[in-house]
Amino acid sequence: MIQNKYKSDVEAIDTFVDIYKKLKSEIAKVIVGQEEIVKNSLISIFSQGHVLLVGVPGLAKTLLVNTISDVLGLSYNRIQFTPDLMPSDIIGTEILDESRKFKFITGPVFANIILADEINRTPPKTQSALLEAMQEKSVTVAGKAYKLEEPFFVLATQNPIEQEGTYPLPEAQLDRFMFNLILDYPEFNEELEIVKRTTGGISNNSSKVIDAEEILFFQQLIRKIPVADNVLDYAVKLVARTRPGTSAAHPWANDFLNWGAGPRASQFLIVGAKAHAAISGKYSPDIEDVKAVALPVLRHRIVRNYKAEAEGISVDDMIRELL
Repeated sequence: MIQNKYKSDVEAIDTFVDIYKKLKSEIAKVIVGQEEIVKNSLISIFSQGHVLLVGVPGLAKTLLVNTISDVLGLSYNRIQFTPDLMPSDIIGTEILDESRKFKFITGPVFANIILADEINRTPPKTQSALLEAMQEKSVTVAGKAYKLEEPFFVLATQNPIEQEGTYPLPEAQLDRFMFNLILDYPEFNEELEIVKRTTGGISNNSSKVIDAEEILFFQQLIRKIPVADNVLDYAVKLVARTRPGTSAAHPWANDFLNWGAGPRASQFLIVGAKAHAAISGKYSPDIEDVKAVALPVLRHRIVRNYKAEAEGISVDDMIRELL
């Protein structure tokens, strides 16, 4: 048992810091730059959350997820979302076998890490099949529930360019994602390094650092990290300030927001702060850890009004003002 490897939770967190550094260095062998995206993706996995990644094509989103699954020693499937994709194409379907009995053939969702590529290209019926799996960690076919293997992590991508032929995720479905990460173009030197690596004959491979059992152990360890009352207060008050028309609302929320974040935002702020503290070698999160995860947690949970759009105030501007 992994628990017996460590004398205390403190020793386990110290080991977790070393494992996190090794994970980062192995990923860096394949992925150039994108340190913030890598850090937040790993925080999300160890917090038992899911990530929505927004970025233009060709920024190595698929390679990133593939590399993360390699270093974590987990099984990986990529699902390309298209307008004609059916729920059964994701979760699997029942077929008649030779003995005339129904047999369930599992779909690509039965893996530890799922890359849901261009999730906004498929209709809501198919989107919701994946979102049930994310929430319940199981799928239901013909009235029978099938458990998914844990750890289970979904990284969904959205292409921000083309809006034609897309089905934007409803707010309730967006809320299932712990983080909304925005993937930007690489710096000049990073792009130079990418071109050198990908156009030469040398290929860099990453090595496995950790396995599924250890990931599950560290996920539970992060949940057990204690949080001071003032940090809890700060996180809940921060979320309350996003809600227009309430007594706790920030003036900007009343002026520029249609509606604010729900209680799930407060939960993810605290869990994310715990994981952020753990990778930094701290045994309890402080307010700075909450601030470190506030942008990706709140970004997809608050909705701007026309006035904010007219005045050019972005969602990130709003969150920075609230902080």
